[in-house]
Amino acid sequence: MTPDIRFYFDPVCPFAWMTSKWVRTVAQQREYAVEWRFISLRLLNSHIDYDAHFPAGYEAGHTAGLRLLRVATRTRDEHGPDAVARLYERLGTEIFDTREDDSDAGYRGTADFLLPLLAELDLPEELAGALEDSSLDALIQEETDEALALTGKDVGTPIIQFDPPEGVAFFGPVISRLPAADEAVELWDHVVGLARFPGFAELKRSLRERPQLRSFGVDDDEAGLQEDWHGGSRRTKE
Repeated sequence: MTPDIRFYFDPVCPFAWMTSKWVRTVAQQREYAVEWRFISLRLLNSHIDYDAHFPAGYEAGHTAGLRLLRVATRTRDEHGPDAVARLYERLGTEIFDTREDDSDAGYRGTADFLLPLLAELDLPEELAGALEDSSLDALIQEETDEALALTGKDVGTPIIQFDPPEGVAFFGPVISRLPAADEAVELWDHVVGLARFPGFAELKRSLRERPQLRSFGVDDDEAGLQEDWHGGSRRTKE
């Protein structure tokens, strides 16, 4: 079955995780089928001197993301795309929504981190062996290149394509808060409508808040405070 949406993700990107939760909400309401594909921040930045261009910990974090994508690649090969959807959801929940993250960024790419999550998903622990399997990087690079071919370079994660393989694609949207359920589809329609205009190039601002996720020290009350379209606020449940 051809999916309605292709979502290219790196499991350690907090903005991709926030956007993925929004897309899942939209997909449920619109009955869209989502295909979860891979884009690696570590491979995107393979030519970069991390010490010179990134804060401490980014290289370890991005490397952990690549290692988890190796597991996702083998999971898809052996258990199908639905298993990848479940794996990404569980990884994102553990990394970003469970607690404030004070662990080493590289820990996410270890068997100690991964094995309990595989057990919860009833996936075989042998999948953890893919963490070390660099032969899978060629396929991850292929999908990373595929994603960039849809949008152009100098972007990150996530990349979303609607109506693949020929439909419109865009980087982002980068959102720091999860829209309320009744606003999620409205936001989606705005984004897709803008992206479908042939002359649209870019809409961006550099001022942003940190992702409203527990891994960044945001408590439940703060994470549930959502802005409405009129600048007010209200409490919602994710």
